[in-house]
Amino acid sequence: MADESFTTQFRKFLTETNALSLALGVVIGGAVGKLVAALTDGLIMPLLSLVLPGGNWREWRILLAAGTPSPDCAVPGKACTMVGEKAILPGQILGAGLDFAIIALVVFVVATRIMKIEVKK
Repeated sequence: MADESFTTQFRKFLTETNALSLALGVVIGGAVGKLVAALTDGLIMPLLSLVLPGGNWREWRILLAAGTPSPDCAVPGKACTMVGEKAILPGQILGAGLDFAIIALVVFVVATRIMKIEVKK
C-alpha cells in the first residue's frame, strides 16, 4: 500500500467505496432540488393562489408581537420589513413540506423507472 501513488490510492478509494456515485447523487439531487423549486414557485404556487384565499400562502404568519417599520418601508416598490416582529411561519413549513413531497416523488419515480428497482410488496 505504501508503494502505491496518491492517485492510485485515490482512484481505488473512489471506485471501492462508491464515493463517486455518492458525489454524483449529491450533484443530481441539487439539480432536482432547483428544478422542483422552480416548478413549485412558477407553476404550482400560482395555481394554488387562485384556489386558496389570501394568495401567497407561503407568506402566511401568525403574529405574536408586532414590530416597527424599517426605514426601507418609505421606498416605493420595495418590500417592507418589520424590525423586531415575532411570528410563527406555518406557510414556510407547509411550503418546505410540499417541496419535500415533490422531491421525494421525483426521486421515487427515477429510482423505480430508470434504475429498475422493484418495490417490495
